[in-house]
Amino acid sequence: MCHSVLRRAFSFMSKSFESSRAAEPVGAFPHARRVGDLLFLSGIGPRVRGSKEIPGVTLDAGRNIATYDIEKQCHAVFENVRLVLEDAGATWNDIVDVTVFLTDMKKDFAIFNRIYPKYFAGPGKPNPTRTTVEVGALPTPIAIELKVIAVCEGGGSLQSAASRPSHISSAV
Repeated sequence: MCHSVLRRAFSFMSKSFESSRAAEPVGAFPHARRVGDLLFLSGIGPRVRGSKEIPGVTLDAGRNIATYDIEKQCHAVFENVRLVLEDAGATWNDIVDVTVFLTDMKKDFAIFNRIYPKYFAGPGKPNPTRTTVEVGALPTPIAIELKVIAVCEGGGSLQSAASRPSHISSAV
């Protein structure tokens, strides 16, 4: 009984979002879904919208990764997350949880961990909880993907764009 009441209540408070600026999803799912005050982002990668380009990736003739630059991919995935958040009515500082998927923990974790605080940790930044896991592969030839949860109380973001950290631009 309680489960069905909650399901009905959340279906009225649920809305899907498609960003017109971030890279398109690679499947039949939205960029994000808001349920109540929570915004759940689908897995976001470092791809470029409208193309098959992946920053920092060189593919061989078989479209397999020949080389990649995890630092470039980190910055690109963070930018795509920002775009989806903004298009769904949230800000970077609304982020409360991040799940990171890396395809090579041994090679990439130290670099990712060095970049992460510039965006996420410290005064004026969201300081979310974080889980980092290694996966055998991701759906496209990328080395990183983020799954993000944000809280947007009362239909709007918790912090205005003016309070956005300076390293997260508002330009497209």
